[in-house]
Amino acid sequence: MALRALSIHAHFYQPPREDPLTGIIPSEAGATPFKNWNERIHAECYRPNAELHNFEQISFNIGPTLSAWMDLHDPGTSRKIIEQDQVNVQRHGVGNAIAQAYNHTILPLGSYRDKVTQVYWGVADFEHRFGRKPQGMWLPETAVDVETLEVLARHNIQFTILAPWQADCEDLDPTEPYIVTLPNQRQMTIFFYHRELSARVSFDPTSTINADLFAQNILQSCFSSHKSNQGDAQLILVASDGELYGHHQHLRDLFLARLVDGASSQLGIRPTYPALWLKSFLPRRRVGIREDTSWSCHHGISRWMGQCSCTPGDANWKAQMRYAFERLASELDHIYQDATRMLIQDPWLLRNRYIHVLLGQISLEAMLGEMAHRALTSQEIHRLHLMLEAQRERQRMFTSCGWFFDDFDRIEPRNNVAYAAQAVRLMRLATGINLEAEVASDLERVTSTRTQLNANQVFSAHLRRAEGIEELRVGFAD
Repeated sequence: MALRALSIHAHFYQPPREDPLTGIIPSEAGATPFKNWNERIHAECYRPNAELHNFEQISFNIGPTLSAWMDLHDPGTSRKIIEQDQVNVQRHGVGNAIAQAYNHTILPLGSYRDKVTQVYWGVADFEHRFGRKPQGMWLPETAVDVETLEVLARHNIQFTILAPWQADCEDLDPTEPYIVTLPNQRQMTIFFYHRELSARVSFDPTSTINADLFAQNILQSCFSSHKSNQGDAQLILVASDGELYGHHQHLRDLFLARLVDGASSQLGIRPTYPALWLKSFLPRRRVGIREDTSWSCHHGISRWMGQCSCTPGDANWKAQMRYAFERLASELDHIYQDATRMLIQDPWLLRNRYIHVLLGQISLEAMLGEMAHRALTSQEIHRLHLMLEAQRERQRMFTSCGWFFDDFDRIEPRNNVAYAAQAVRLMRLATGINLEAEVASDLERVTSTRTQLNANQVFSAHLRRAEGIEELRVGFAD
């Protein structure tokens, strides 16, 4: 009988929630009885799925910002997740974990240079945690364009996962992967998830109460009888938010455990994951992609740019905030390049390599010693450190969650504004150049229709609070 296989891909991610001044997540309303959402979701989802060994049975990615939090607050669960990937490496020669672009930014909206940084940082973080090179990478919101795929290929990423409507093809068969031809004779393998089945798992809780019934009555019908009769192997890939399994939907961690380790295999459906599938079944067909598309906005990537019907109400604030941040990013980059080019051979390679300092793999002094034109003074090293931290905040301010919802007055957009303010502050400390006035002017046009909170209020409050903390530190030093 022809092989029928099932792969569940779970995307585990939380945005950075830390206050950029303290590095601590403030108490968050709604997360009760836990102090913040990271703690609550961890207790309901990440830890129980690790204890059930679900990470061994599925394809998954974990966002670097979430991994960093988990390393600090529950290193035991982090170790379990990595060990479960290693079980597959030892058993099959390829692991089931894949990397993620670092800050969960919408890559098609970024410059080529930002795409490179996000992919470079994501690869470096994955190698640091999992001890091996990633074969696949999850694109935030599966947002894609050809340039993004080219950057993946340049970083030796072999495959990614997209929604079926992102293929430039009307009769897509999602039971096999495809090749996308890229410039410069490169290519990328794409696994397209099964649309209807992924939607059932994600949005129809009544269908996932019983894993055995789900496998028998729903999963089996998704395979092509024609391909089975021809003897063609088939892979059904289900993609979903990983937090579905236990947090968004109660007890679905148990559903997942039964589905991948019993319910499907009893029907002759073999569990697998993309890297393992490619060991035996190379892509046979080619396809193009629809550029500037994603999995959670059926208007391309409009959700992260401005108005679209995915989020009701007046979303003009989204366009204004993106305009403000893009102007700020351009100014920060210009200042950074001008201030570093007399000291460093390649300022943008320095930014990319800074992830190794953040991961504790090399000291800043050692890295600068390798890349500087000459021996640097302690003051020059300090200035470079401030500018690199400004670049780190500049990456964080584009975190996609800041644009996902319908209103500005939520923790995610406010956090993005705080990261922007921190970038302005750090660049001022490093160079004396103050961008506050022009950024404040741009952010005046970003306002919540629900509470009338203005983004400049958040921006200015962060800067004033930072000044107060600096004054306290000077006072203690005196």
